[in-house]
Amino acid sequence: MIFASVAAMTRWGILATGHIAARFAEDLRLVPGAELTAVGSRTAESAERFARRHGVPRAYASWAELAADDDLDVVYVATPHAAHHEAALTCLRAGRAVLLEKPFTLDLATSVELVEAARAAGVFLMEAMWMRTNPLVRRVCELVADGAIGAVTGVRADFGAAGPFPPEHRMRARALGGGALLDLGVYPVSLAHLLLGVPDHVRAWAKLSPEGVDENTGIVLGYDSGAVATLSCGMVGATPLVASVTGTSGRIDLPEPFFRPGAVTLHRAGAEPETITGELVGGGYQYEAAEVQRCLAEGLAESPLVPHSATLEVMALLDDIRARIGVSYA
Repeated sequence: MIFASVAAMTRWGILATGHIAARFAEDLRLVPGAELTAVGSRTAESAERFARRHGVPRAYASWAELAADDDLDVVYVATPHAAHHEAALTCLRAGRAVLLEKPFTLDLATSVELVEAARAAGVFLMEAMWMRTNPLVRRVCELVADGAIGAVTGVRADFGAAGPFPPEHRMRARALGGGALLDLGVYPVSLAHLLLGVPDHVRAWAKLSPEGVDENTGIVLGYDSGAVATLSCGMVGATPLVASVTGTSGRIDLPEPFFRPGAVTLHRAGAEPETITGELVGGGYQYEAAEVQRCLAEGLAESPLVPHSATLEVMALLDDIRARIGVSYA
């Protein structure tokens, strides 16, 4: 496992204590120079339980208390996405660098507000779109940029979960930003954006739940170059979780799960398929943490791997898709 070296320890705080926060805490142990220093939650009981489980020295009973800890270099915000805006803004206003779980917020307007707040405060901010920091996904981008498969003509990707999710589950709660698109569809959409950029044409359809969130969604992105991205997401059935990138002279297949593949297969015209392997150490969150530490060590305000522009372009695209399928949030 290769990470950029850092001159000093990076002291991390984690805001929230759920499943994703726990997975991140475990992966942080794999990152040289990372020190998990504090955790914050809405209740002392939740924060203290998380601290005991993960060996965290300090536990705070509120987001504001965590954000006010001057001993922290960066806070990872792992709340459900309906709370991303409030939680991140609390940290940014306190001068804390922030790694914010995807999707950034519920809409473009609040995402822009966070970026502007970070820039005004001179504080680092990055969306935790961990797929973009995965070494093998980065290798796919390098192959595409080097012309290994010619000009890209198509991207296919799916992310569907089996469910069923009960009515009280956050995935079905409109007030919490529920639905498949923001939780799962952000991965296929982000992959298409990573490889093809902002589309010139957007089409989408979805079956909505009784709560008014999308259960099963299909998306087609068109580009004036002639390229097409065919994407899907849902919470009514487990899909293969695979992706492929097709070009004029080849194809790259990303197996399950495409956002954290263990290997990819390069198909070149007239050549035998070539398998390129990666590592499957940890859960995959360590790479985004290492990228944050690299950026902080270099004094960067944003990551070149997950720049603010990409986050905002994807969020604008998600807004567009939601409008087309009829999903809105209070």
